[in-house]
Amino acid sequence: MKKRCIPLAYLPMRVAAFSLIVLLSIVDVTSSQTVDTTAAATTLPIFRPVLLGAGRDSIINTIDTQGLIQKGQKDAEVMFYCVVSKNGKVISSATYRGTPGSKLLQEEVLNRLDTAKLIPAVHDHKPADAFYYGTVFFAIVNGKPRLRIFSNQESEELKLENDFIGPQPYFGGDSKFLGLHYPEQTTPVPVSGIAEIALKVDANGVLQQISLLSEYPPLAGFGAVAIADFKEAKFIPAFRNGQPVESSVTLPVYYKPRNWIFQE
Repeated sequence: MKKRCIPLAYLPMRVAAFSLIVLLSIVDVTSSQTVDTTAAATTLPIFRPVLLGAGRDSIINTIDTQGLIQKGQKDAEVMFYCVVSKNGKVISSATYRGTPGSKLLQEEVLNRLDTAKLIPAVHDHKPADAFYYGTVFFAIVNGKPRLRIFSNQESEELKLENDFIGPQPYFGGDSKFLGLHYPEQTTPVPVSGIAEIALKVDANGVLQQISLLSEYPPLAGFGAVAIADFKEAKFIPAFRNGQPVESSVTLPVYYKPRNWIFQE
């Protein structure tokens, strides 16, 4: 598991000569994020989730897939989160639940998030700091790298490769979300942990239900802090095929000592 302080795509390998699959990948990158990002600042929508984007400094175009192959990375997947500021820069990030042998991929994702530029969230027609989470898949197909990044962590959505962006808690305004707070009082020996929470969020971003599904290690306080961290949050609602929708998701929340806490 990795941490550092500082929705859906087939991604091209970083080489000069683009093959047909890379061209198709670029189409998939742009068409899969069907949320409109073309509106001027004065006409921003009432809400929009954090998006990966497709610019030269976006993470999808900076992960060095050829370098990963040269270093020996095999097929792998990893989940990650990042806190994205109003200007699209990443403030904090972490990787977790990587498959065996995914260390190189995790390191590359974290390194690229350091300098990546994402499309920031919008709430109430204004840019907002928000908590983004996703899943990265790396594979070698016919000797060539294939990278896919999904803006959710739902097993069924990932299996079907749906255009689905999970609900994202945002900071400020009427949201009381302040980031992730490590349970120092109940964890005398610092360890990393994960709490799985179930969230039901309506199409306006209002949290309807929250419950703890599991925590590991048990009895270390991770479940309690996860509920406390998210229960007062307001969300950018989930988006499916470019439209806000009600959603019920399972979110694994990763905690490590000295987790980042938002301060205005």
